[in-house]
Amino acid sequence: QEQLVQSGGGLAQPGGSLTLSCVASGFTLNTKGFGWFRQAPGKEREGISCIHTNDATYYDDSVKGRFTVSKDIAKNTVYLQMTNLKPEDPAVYYCAAGFDAWGAVIGGLLGGIEVWGQGTPVNVSS
Repeated sequence: QEQLVQSGGGLAQPGGSLTLSCVASGFTLNTKGFGWFRQAPGKEREGISCIHTNDATYYDDSVKGRFTVSKDIAKNTVYLQMTNLKPEDPAVYYCAAGFDAWGAVIGGLLGGIEVWGQGTPVNVSS
């Protein structure tokens, strides 16, 4: 059974940092692309970053220069390092994997996602 289990997140101060982890089971990282999404209260889920099987990365302008996506093949884990957190970053963050995570994050084509993490909340407050 393919599964993504998330951890990390929580509360950070403005300007602070948090790292989200997404552990995959039932498949290996080199078989699917990964995307990170977030959904704030009252807003639609938005794609913010993705990493291809060839390690190419993409960032939405809202997080570019502040967030970094990476993967650890040995741990079968994908990470989202978030720095310089801003008041507009609070949301529930989701990792996802699929045959077209790139299209899902950039184009909103969620049919390319095969498995979702359970979501983890991120809050930014002083």
